[in-house]
Amino acid sequence: MQPIEALLLEPVGCLAEFPSAPFHEIAVRLFGRKGKSVSSASLSYWRLLNFIDAAKTGFDAEKKTLAEEFEVQSVDTASIYEDVVPALADLRSMGIQLFVTTSLSRRAASRLIERNSLGDFFSGVCTRDDAGGVKSAPLLHALDCASLRREKTMFLTDTLEGIKVARSVGVHPILMMNDPDEALRLAMHNPAGGIVSLHEMPDFMRLIVAQNQGG
Repeated sequence: MQPIEALLLEPVGCLAEFPSAPFHEIAVRLFGRKGKSVSSASLSYWRLLNFIDAAKTGFDAEKKTLAEEFEVQSVDTASIYEDVVPALADLRSMGIQLFVTTSLSRRAASRLIERNSLGDFFSGVCTRDDAGGVKSAPLLHALDCASLRREKTMFLTDTLEGIKVARSVGVHPILMMNDPDEALRLAMHNPAGGIVSLHEMPDFMRLIVAQNQGG
């Protein structure tokens, strides 16, 4: 793998622990989905994105407002991981460009960044509102707007859907291993790497540089 110039980050499951109920409620209210909410916010979130993607139509004003309200509710009860700030600071000091690339609304993503004073770390924020779509759309928007080289860009995710999305746009999927059992299963899908904490990411970047210099 070539040295990395940019890291794309999905906040849900990678920057903070979110509650799953608000994402499930959006699926119920907007798509008529039944059943109980799953315990994993990431799985609930990506399941919702599949519903949105399959619908192939944007939200009208009423649905857009409802979705945003539940997403902001999720953000307001999310707990940012304690290693996020020092890890982002370290990555920035290494010259890595950091981007929030998310299928959350612009309102929800901005709320998360502002509540946790993360704005200074990011070169850009790409949401479903900016990209006009979900899943791969925010990644493609970030790649195009910042003229990022895909072979030197990573996407951090904690789900199989995220791994697939990264591959679909040509960037390296890095697995955030939040749950040991789930991580073991996802490792079978051959992500480009894996970390158990964002704190490990700077050293992972340094290892890639060292391997290239050694070659």
